[in-house]
Amino acid sequence: MSVAEHLFAPFIRTLGKGKQGSRALSVDEAYAAMKMILNDEIEPMQLGAFLMLMRVKEETPEELAGFVKAARETFAYPAAMPKVDVDWSSYAGKRRHLPWFLLSALMLADAGVKVFMHGIGGRKDDRVYTPETLAALGIPPSANLSEAAQQLEATNFAFLPLAGLNAKLDYIIGLRPLLGLRSPVHTLSRLLNPFHAPVVMQGIFHPGYQPTHQGAGVLLGQPYMAVIKGDGGEIERDPDIACTVKGVKDGELFDEQWPALFPEGQRHLKEELDISKLAKVWRGELRDEYGEAAAIGTAALALRGLGRADSPEAADALARELWEKRDTGRLKAA
Repeated sequence: MSVAEHLFAPFIRTLGKGKQGSRALSVDEAYAAMKMILNDEIEPMQLGAFLMLMRVKEETPEELAGFVKAARETFAYPAAMPKVDVDWSSYAGKRRHLPWFLLSALMLADAGVKVFMHGIGGRKDDRVYTPETLAALGIPPSANLSEAAQQLEATNFAFLPLAGLNAKLDYIIGLRPLLGLRSPVHTLSRLLNPFHAPVVMQGIFHPGYQPTHQGAGVLLGQPYMAVIKGDGGEIERDPDIACTVKGVKDGELFDEQWPALFPEGQRHLKEELDISKLAKVWRGELRDEYGEAAAIGTAALALRGLGRADSPEAADALARELWEKRDTGRLKAA
């Protein structure tokens, strides 16, 4: 007696049919595959096979665009969508330096820029993650998009864990210790932009992924996107070295060179990951040369995308002004 083929099987076959027969998925195929995954219409064995086949060949812009479109359809949006200026993903964690980029986001919020951040935390490793750090700074996470919209209205900043966007995506990211490899969700999560912010900030660890993110941004119709090799894989500019921004602006790809913020050859060593330093530096109780430069330099990337500066140098100067004007009472001592 024959058994009917599972509806998800063609996607696995397309990816795994060998060197001559396999190919990448189209946007529509990737959309359909991810929709089945997120609707729990596949078997666990199929999920593992799909994720690892995708990891071996690496995602294409078309696949990422299809995945993101399917994921966005699952989000529980608020009745009234908030105006968000910058979408900021945080999925890597920091282990060499503190997450100074959080001060960048808060500095922008102080200046009236609405920043929506999403990401993961709670991993048992040597990294410092965003949710735990924000909690220590007295900034609670949102539970869902509706609550995030309320926090954005009140403070210009909100952080929502990936689980609050889609529990299945969070589950798949959590499979990394079991599978031993990252999955496409680590990439597509950075592209989710649920509130359709005009500016998307993305940090990656492997520079080879920058063109893939750019291509997906074009396919998704993103007005502006900046992708950098960020410190630790987060959206954080390393002030010790020059930075290449690969991005998208109005459907066109661009590359832009940003200078180092310290003299050539100067390098700051790995620091102790004491998150209480973040609040002390923000409040002006402690000076940290590297941390302040990282926060200012990273905020400058967003200001450039928002059209508030016409060059990297002008953006750096404006970000420094905003840093000096920040509300030092915004953060409690961690």
